[in-house]
Amino acid sequence: MYLDLELSNRRSQKIALISVFAAINAIFDSIALPPQLSSGVWYGWIFVMEPLNGIVLGPLSGFTSTLIGVMIGHSIFLRGDIVIYEYLFTLGVPIGALISGLFYQKRWRLILIYFGILLTAYFLTPVTSALPIWGIWDTLLAFTVLCVINILPSSIRTGLWKQPFILPLVAFIGLEADILFRIFLFIPCQTYHLFYGLSAEVLEAIWVAAAFITPIQVAISIVVTAIVGPYVLRLSLLKQRRVLK
Repeated sequence: MYLDLELSNRRSQKIALISVFAAINAIFDSIALPPQLSSGVWYGWIFVMEPLNGIVLGPLSGFTSTLIGVMIGHSIFLRGDIVIYEYLFTLGVPIGALISGLFYQKRWRLILIYFGILLTAYFLTPVTSALPIWGIWDTLLAFTVLCVINILPSSIRTGLWKQPFILPLVAFIGLEADILFRIFLFIPCQTYHLFYGLSAEVLEAIWVAAAFITPIQVAISIVVTAIVGPYVLRLSLLKQRRVLK
C-alpha cells in the first residue's frame, strides 16, 4: 500500500513538472527578441529553457515537456514563410533537451555516437565543400569535448560531474546537439533545396549569418543555465521530498 502511494506521488510529481515546464517552454518559444534570424526554430527564446528541461526533468520527461511547449509556442507564434516545415525543424529542441538530460546523467557515449553519425553525414554531403568549416566551429568543439571525455580515465571523468562548470557544459552539449540535428535536416537531408528551393550561393549566405548568431544564443543559454540551474535543481529536489513525505 505504501509503495503504491509512493509510486503514485512520484508519477503525479513528474506529470506536474512536465506540465509546468511545458507551459514555461510555450511562453519562451513565443517570445521573439534579438539576437535572431528572420525565422527559424530559435526565432524565440526557447533555447534558454532547453538545457534546463533535460537537467531537471531527465531525458525522456525533458523531451516530452519541450516537445509540448514548442508545438504550442509555434502554434501561438507562427514563423517562417512555410510554417509546416518549422514544425519539423523544431524537433531539434526536444532532442537538445533529451541530450542535455543524457549528458547530465553521464551517458555521454550515446551522445558521442549521435554526433559522430550526424557529422559524418554532413561532411559526406557534396554541397558542404562550398561552406566554410568555421561555420560549425562550436559544434565541432562540442564533438571534441565528447571525444576527450570518452578517453579520460574513469576517476577523472567521474570527477568532472562534481565540478561547478558541469551545468554550463551540459547546456553547451545539449544546444549543439539541437543545432546539429537542424544542420542534418537542412543540408544532408537536402531540405534547403527540397523545401525552400535555395541555391548553393544563398545557402552559403545563410550559413555565414547563422555562424555568428547561434553561438551568441548558445552563450546566453549557458550563462542562464549556470546561474539559474542550481536553484531550479534544489527547488525540484525539495518539492520531490515533500511529496514523498
